[in-house]
Amino acid sequence: MKKKKLWIFIRNCILCIISIFALWVSFHHVMTAFEKKKYSPIGELVEVDGKNMHVYTKGKGDNPIVLLSGLGTPAPMLDFEPLIDEMAKHHQVVVVEPFGYGWSEITDKKRTVENIVEEIRLALQKSNIDEPYTLMAHSISGIYSMYFANQYPDEVSAIIGIDATLPKATEYFDETPSSPPGILRFVAVTGITRLATYVLEEDIVPIAESGTYSEDNLHMMKAITAWKGYNKNVMDEANEIEHNIEKTKSMAFPSNLPVLFFTTKEDELTDNGKNNITFYQTQLTKNTSSTIKTFDGHHYLHWTHYKAISEYLNEFISNINE
Repeated sequence: MKKKKLWIFIRNCILCIISIFALWVSFHHVMTAFEKKKYSPIGELVEVDGKNMHVYTKGKGDNPIVLLSGLGTPAPMLDFEPLIDEMAKHHQVVVVEPFGYGWSEITDKKRTVENIVEEIRLALQKSNIDEPYTLMAHSISGIYSMYFANQYPDEVSAIIGIDATLPKATEYFDETPSSPPGILRFVAVTGITRLATYVLEEDIVPIAESGTYSEDNLHMMKAITAWKGYNKNVMDEANEIEHNIEKTKSMAFPSNLPVLFFTTKEDELTDNGKNNITFYQTQLTKNTSSTIKTFDGHHYLHWTHYKAISEYLNEFISNINE
């Protein structure tokens, strides 16, 4: 009798958990549908391979600055907004949100460096953004900027990296990129990311001074994080990192191409006398404008140093055009 009561209790607990989980998933999908109607795309949707890709443009100028986001940044346009506003005072600034990010749709195509670059390139063309472009890549997009500059050198006028990941870094630091746990693929569809936006709000929004991001921006950022966090495109991109590095590790930026690297100040060196700064020094080109600028801060330098980054960019572009 006691065993039967115990089994009934366990069964009821399991059914209760399943019911709560089902209700949460339903709530997540209802909220997602509501939020997508409330927060419509701020930029333009262009069709790329039968799917909509979001492209946001601000400012005017002869030298478009194309911002490319890092892996897993749910809403690139919103994440870059303070930097966009500063740079757009003097330049045309463009953010292409890859598939799986921001207001762009989800694609079934593999997240290979070839596909990602071709999609970005086609989105720029369909948005009537005139080449050549200055590619401004944050984090993993450094790999895509390397591929872009090698495949289409006439379409790239300069490269700017915001703590950019470059293909030769794995060899330089003797590191191997790791793939994320497969279970994370279920995070997006089950609404766990939405739960995180409620429970871990401070870890979701940018670490920046009060007022840097508007309340509207932060609300939209949290909503898009709930829709897009750890979706299948982001997970596939993470799993493709090693392959994408393998395809590009023999590449270097063209020797005459101006490059500007922003990175964090690092006082400590490894046992081999290496750090990010010494690595970026190996990636400088022979162009006289190529240089490295360092800041105190973290990987998302544009959250806190957007004004200084914009000022250095203006100087960099001015030197190129002399």
